[in-house]
Amino acid sequence: MNCANTEGIFRIIQSIPSPKAEPFKIWLAKVGYERVQEIENPELATKRTRMLYKLKGYSDDWIEKRMRGISIREELTDEWKERGAREEKDYETLTAEISKATFGVTPGEYKNLKGLKRENLRDHMDDFELIFNMLGERSATEIHRNEDSQGMNKLKSDAKAGGDIAGGRHLCPRKADRRNCLCPLRPHSGRDRDCGGERVI
Repeated sequence: MNCANTEGIFRIIQSIPSPKAEPFKIWLAKVGYERVQEIENPELATKRTRMLYKLKGYSDDWIEKRMRGISIREELTDEWKERGAREEKDYETLTAEISKATFGVTPGEYKNLKGLKRENLRDHMDDFELIFNMLGERSATEIHRNEDSQGMNKLKSDAKAGGDIAGGRHLCPRKADRRNCLCPLRPHSGRDRDCGGERVI
């Protein structure tokens, strides 16, 4: 049996001469037009994403955290791109380093624990998980910038260090602040480790 991916199916629909396919063609044209508008005005994409989460029943508070997380993630991947990440597997490797240090599992293992398949893992995180995830990624970004990291080996080391901060096994992302701070332990522990200073989050 021949199989087609989503893009292939859309192309097949577009090639069908039957009037019955016309509603699908109109819908595809509408979606394409909306994506072009979002490229010209990224704020439209943000509004659409918020609306979709709202329609799925997420709370306003959760949506705010999720949107902030998206922004932090984009900022981090921009740093990776500028500092040596080239292929998709590079981004997967760096993301896995942060996740393992923060939660003790890779994103793939985390999805299995949650019983997810093709669904987006972050869309199935609760408020605390989103916060710790943001902390790990934001910390990694800070480390990259403060240490002017270059190359995958250093980025990987930084990613783990950022995750360690979120997981409660390290101190602050700025070298100047790595003296005393209060860092949360892993999210599921429900306890803090008192390092004698201020809280990281």
